[in-house]
Amino acid sequence: MTITITAFERSPDGGMGLARDTRVRWALEEVGQPYAVRLVSFAAMKEPEHLALHPFGQIPTYEEGDLSIFETGAIVFHIADKYPGLLPEAGDARARAITWMFAALNTVEPPILDLTTARIFEGDRPWRDERLPLVMDRIRARLDKLAVRLGDADWIDGAFSAGDLLMVSVLLRLRMSGMLDEYSTLAAYVARGEARPPYRRAFAAQLAINAPASN
Repeated sequence: MTITITAFERSPDGGMGLARDTRVRWALEEVGQPYAVRLVSFAAMKEPEHLALHPFGQIPTYEEGDLSIFETGAIVFHIADKYPGLLPEAGDARARAITWMFAALNTVEPPILDLTTARIFEGDRPWRDERLPLVMDRIRARLDKLAVRLGDADWIDGAFSAGDLLMVSVLLRLRMSGMLDEYSTLAAYVARGEARPPYRRAFAAQLAINAPASN
């Protein structure tokens, strides 16, 4: 059965790997599963056909045979659970890797997304200058703890896992802010993730869709 995912017809980030379909592409590349991509415009995302797949009108979605699921974390977990390569076989190590998947999305990412909201969507609000330092302090509180947990290891808990895939994807959102540069071990951690051939293939595929057409 062919796996089909959805992605932005034109990504808001211009194909720089921040759109969440990149995380799903990366997971599929890590486990060596081919997939097709159906591109969706912003208008089409709100149409009944797409809403039947994703009730909140977002991307990505994942279809395989009769199965249709949404939410990036759920999709990555499904891939990691079904195909070898992203979750340890041992029970305790597997449980820890799944824990780090949830930590990436539920603990580390929310304040990072708040930074995007404060800078872009609330940039003209009178409280913006007061709110920004508070948001950045919350991010640093998470990064302080994460840096301690990582230490000088290559990955969070032994071998690379789906927990690292999601954590690296989340931390990538900080690059343009410069905050990642304050933590040399975390910056190196992200660089290791980006250097993995499966990530490079996923990034290239997403970028190719958004690259300006040549004359």
